[in-house]
Amino acid sequence: MLFFVLFTLFPLGQTQPVKQPSKPAKNTNSQGLVARGKYIVEGVAMCGRCHTPRDSAGVPDRSRWLQGAPVRLVSAEPVAGWPLQAPRIAGTPPGNDAELVTLLSTGIWRDGKPLRPAMPQFHMTREDAASVVA
Repeated sequence: MLFFVLFTLFPLGQTQPVKQPSKPAKNTNSQGLVARGKYIVEGVAMCGRCHTPRDSAGVPDRSRWLQGAPVRLVSAEPVAGWPLQAPRIAGTPPGNDAELVTLLSTGIWRDGKPLRPAMPQFHMTREDAASVVA
């Protein structure tokens, strides 16, 4: 867990903490949901760190933002079923809106199982999860 926290604050090749975007207010209109979802995806959950491919210099390729990428993190101890690829979560994600909201609010996928490490087990509010999906 400490490694994940340190990696989040100081990604490979960086020596300064990542500047977080300003937090938008909770809002029920479509534009407000999207803004809040963007804040959560980019500033809180940091989804792009694992789900976005990187170029040869290790910089996230924004032209393929959240399109899935090889998993760069490895477990210090062997873990059965450790994923080699983080899935696409933008464009055409691997589930429908209701499945993704359930996943983000419970940590359980549509097969009834929790996600495998290294994916964090998020327990967002349903409102925040709906914002991310929006």
